[in-house]
Amino acid sequence: MSTHAPSSSDTLSYEQAGVNYDLIDPLKISAQRAAAATGAHLGAHGFSEVLASRGESAYVVDVGPFYIASIVECLGTKTLVADEMSKLTGRSFYAGIAQDTIAMAINDLITVGATPLVVQAYWAAGGSDWFGDKQRAQELVAGWKKACDTCQVAWGGGETPALAGIVEEGRIDLAASCTGLINPKERLSVGDKLGAGDAIVLLASSGIHANGLSLARKLVERLPQGYLTEIAPGLSYGEALLAPTVLYSPVTEALYKAGIQPHYCANITGHGWRKLLRHPGRFTYRIHTVPPVTPVLKFMQQQAKQDDREAYSTLNMGAGFAIFVPAADAARTVEVAKACGIDAWVAGALEDGEKQLLIEPLGIRFNDDDLQLR
Repeated sequence: MSTHAPSSSDTLSYEQAGVNYDLIDPLKISAQRAAAATGAHLGAHGFSEVLASRGESAYVVDVGPFYIASIVECLGTKTLVADEMSKLTGRSFYAGIAQDTIAMAINDLITVGATPLVVQAYWAAGGSDWFGDKQRAQELVAGWKKACDTCQVAWGGGETPALAGIVEEGRIDLAASCTGLINPKERLSVGDKLGAGDAIVLLASSGIHANGLSLARKLVERLPQGYLTEIAPGLSYGEALLAPTVLYSPVTEALYKAGIQPHYCANITGHGWRKLLRHPGRFTYRIHTVPPVTPVLKFMQQQAKQDDREAYSTLNMGAGFAIFVPAADAARTVEVAKACGIDAWVAGALEDGEKQLLIEPLGIRFNDDDLQLR
């Protein structure tokens, strides 16, 4: 087996960048099983869990007149890109980083039909000195508030620990939790209505969002100008990576007001387009229209020497969120998204049969074995 260091001519996978889902996913499955055993505790309080939400992107509790949904999400390593770009340009990118963090939680929460209500912040720094950079700290605050305003949620509070010895000095680990309301109960979207004939509507991403950053950072080693490498006129690789993640809750709220009830939703994050297979039902997801790939993701695929199958199994490749709706609502769903300023496409449809995703224009097939974790 070859042990040489990857060169610019080698294919670079997500696993080589330090993220191996084959190692992570078994822990997640074990945790899900242990967590499922605790659901009965809700009965002592007069409530019950929505069992179908186990393994979905947000957990749902039935409290009687409505449902409550909750989620917690960590941003990941995108702050490392912001820190390096700050050194290179003298600019702070933490307003966008704040939006990324909130998006990680809210874009998961809305998949179950919830209206986001409250966001909580977790900002764990490697030492108190991190908060002493007033420009950076105030951008984090301003960006966090702006994202809350966009999603019409209350920022309830948070935790700002200084964790020297756990978090590296000069770094910060960001996370957000979000609680939402599903009211009326008919808005619940856990896939029980999903069926053959439903349309697949994909919403545009702004770039890499907040998944795949380990791969993105590893690629810098291959670039002579590093993060300052120009990938489009006037746009550096680092700047493109730091485009804030799209907040999709305005679209799901607008769909409700328009009388459109999604049968299922998927936030396209880790595992890339394989997330379209998240529902346990045996459907063939047939894609006939592929959204344009954002320049930074196209650049990454080229530099990593990845074929389409590897790229679409890891990155969002231009589509950050999927909404499954009745075929009769597909065109209107696209219109509603565009009215919110987010491009969208009717990309395909569901068929009964083998559980598989067929991206026909690219000749790619994924099946259930490619995504063991729901």
